[in-house]
Amino acid sequence: MVFKKLKQAMGVGGPSIETVLHNPNTTPGNVVTGEVTIIGGQHDSDILAVNLALRTKVEVESGDNEYNTNLTYAKVPIAGAFKLDDGARFGIPFQFPIPWEAPLTHMYGHPLHGMTVGLATELEVARALDPGDLDPLAIHPLPAQERILAAFSNLGFHFRNADCEKGRIWGVHQELPFYQEIEFHGTPRYSGIKQLEVTFVANPHSMEVVLELDKRGGVFTEGHDAFSRFTVDYASAEHTNWEQELDGFLQQAGRRRGFF
Repeated sequence: MVFKKLKQAMGVGGPSIETVLHNPNTTPGNVVTGEVTIIGGQHDSDILAVNLALRTKVEVESGDNEYNTNLTYAKVPIAGAFKLDDGARFGIPFQFPIPWEAPLTHMYGHPLHGMTVGLATELEVARALDPGDLDPLAIHPLPAQERILAAFSNLGFHFRNADCEKGRIWGVHQELPFYQEIEFHGTPRYSGIKQLEVTFVANPHSMEVVLELDKRGGVFTEGHDAFSRFTVDYASAEHTNWEQELDGFLQQAGRRRGFF
């Protein structure tokens, strides 16, 4: 169990919040459970609402500038208005559904460098809002995602970095206003590829996989990108030779854009 330190909300004398996650490890499409306890302060408080908010750091492009911001992309109300007497304890059990498109924070059993995902407890009191601290979540790959990521490793690609970018991928249906890119270093097996970026856009039955290949630039030539996209059905994913399939996608995309 993961315990959040007792947090004093709304200043000195205000109510305090304690959030407990039964298990911070989860996968896209799963449910996180726990309990929020609100403890009355030195005076009665009128609580307007208690919400849970899922937040992730995303990169935003604005003109020629880029900046990072914490984006709330899922919110669940777990309590409406009630009166909290001074010193009283009010417990709220919760279930929070994780979106299918939620970004991964772990891969190969290890944290993904660059990723931050957490659940915040928001307490609304008359004329004030406490946005809450983040309780970190560990979002692990779905079996199909894990199998494809393992295939890239078997093909010689090594993890470089991961981030989330605000925006939409052309031709792909997205529920969330951002997407995750998992970046790999190139490998001698595909000498024309400097970097490979992998994006999963999952739904309950299948997922879109988008590959972006960054070409190595020569002395007199500039590098450029090539894209490949395919759909993975969860039911058949475990019976597929993904090393062979991915090699075919990479070779086809690379030849089409003159990488090899």
